[in-house]
Amino acid sequence: MTDDAKRTVFICRGTGCESSKSDVLHKMLEEEIKKQKLDKKVEIKKTGCHGFCQQGPIIAIEPEGTFYAMVKDSDIPKIVEFHLGKGEPIEDLYYVEPNTGEKIPKYDDIPFYSHQHRLILRNCGEIDPENIDDYIERGGYDGLKRAITEMTPEEVIEEVISSGLRGRGGAGFPTGLKWKLGRNAPGDQKYVVCNADEGDPGAFMDRSLLEADPHSILEGMLIAAYAISASDAYIYVRHEYPLAVERFKKALEDSTERGFVGNSILGTKFSVKIHIKEGAGAFVCGEETALLASIEGKRGMP
Repeated sequence: MTDDAKRTVFICRGTGCESSKSDVLHKMLEEEIKKQKLDKKVEIKKTGCHGFCQQGPIIAIEPEGTFYAMVKDSDIPKIVEFHLGKGEPIEDLYYVEPNTGEKIPKYDDIPFYSHQHRLILRNCGEIDPENIDDYIERGGYDGLKRAITEMTPEEVIEEVISSGLRGRGGAGFPTGLKWKLGRNAPGDQKYVVCNADEGDPGAFMDRSLLEADPHSILEGMLIAAYAISASDAYIYVRHEYPLAVERFKKALEDSTERGFVGNSILGTKFSVKIHIKEGAGAFVCGEETALLASIEGKRGMP
């Protein structure tokens, strides 16, 4: 690749990397790029978690696919001057495979990533979680558009049933069946509740997704609301996840502005309100009935 080609620098701004001061590195990158007059040739994007937290702070550079691990503030001037300015990668920052001692420059060649096939996490580390256009460019909200403009709620449910999609919890309950039961339940008022509370030690699946790809959660909630004819949807998330809450709120604001949330979504008769409920940190509120009690302002008891 030539040294004058346009490059994008992806810097991890998930909680793991931010705890290692990736926010400081981000600011240094911006300042150094301007100082070296490369701001028209280089774009910086913050991302959510790449999943390889022990290697943080992480910086990836495209289109080369270069992966830099454990980046320090003293490395920033070198990255900007040599890699971004002259097209000369910094070998000392390559990932080192512990089993072989091999230095691996490319993101896709690192065994940790090359053996993965990401579905839910496909956008994590690949997009700016606070930029709705990044999500849309990767097919975001296409599923919602198709569901509410081309399909009936019953057809959406049947497609989810046919897909074999199951809940990500221990029970693995069939998602389509849950939606069907919800739609057929008596009563005119229906609700969607997204359980993003996780109190298990070391469990950060919900947090990672909310920090890295909040629009995907929001789109799923909207499709579920359409399928069961719900006019209100709640996401229950830990108060101890401030970055996840902040990014979901930003996603909700932007999606509302674009017409994906609110009244007469995308010009249809479908309308839904999304509410954010921050939990107070009770482990038991990850359980369904305790969670619902907590949303209603009661003591969280199963």
